[in-house]
Amino acid sequence: MNKKLLDYTLKIRLPITVFVIIIAMSITYYVSRNERDGIGNTPTQPILFSHKLHAGDMKIDCQYCHTGVTKGRHALIPSVGTCMNCHSVARKDKPEIQKLTKIFLSGEALQWQRVHRTADYVYFNHSSHVSKNIDCKYCHGDVAAMEKISQVHSFTMGSCVDCHRTAHKSFPEIAGLKKGPDHCWACHR
Repeated sequence: MNKKLLDYTLKIRLPITVFVIIIAMSITYYVSRNERDGIGNTPTQPILFSHKLHAGDMKIDCQYCHTGVTKGRHALIPSVGTCMNCHSVARKDKPEIQKLTKIFLSGEALQWQRVHRTADYVYFNHSSHVSKNIDCKYCHGDVAAMEKISQVHSFTMGSCVDCHRTAHKSFPEIAGLKKGPDHCWACHR
């Protein structure tokens, strides 16, 4: 390779190529951030279900359907039997309730699509947060106003660590709340 071509490549082509790569990666990083963080995840569910109606208008407590939230790691997705506690008598003529009843009578499990997700290698315990009186809305948003449930907050390591470090400032209405653990093995077990 002659010296002129090498100089041109090193002085012009290489910086332009590196610049284009950095710009492309930066744009991709910021444009895909919501998708990467799960924000906006609104999967179509097998049964149309309005949290606005149930949790908002009717004021049914989250814990009535998500029974595991006070006892363990997982909030638990309600079984069809939980839905049928009310819908064996209420609004039986509605098409979605008829679909629900058919699934219930078949004995199948309803295949709800997961909305909120942490990485598989992360340990998260709902009960430790609920026992500190941290309301569901702080992580899950104003579910009582959502017709269709959607992830509105990031569940990244940064957002969790930030909340743990500033919990006493973020939730001043919760008396005696101290900062949460921020050592690695609190979540990475």
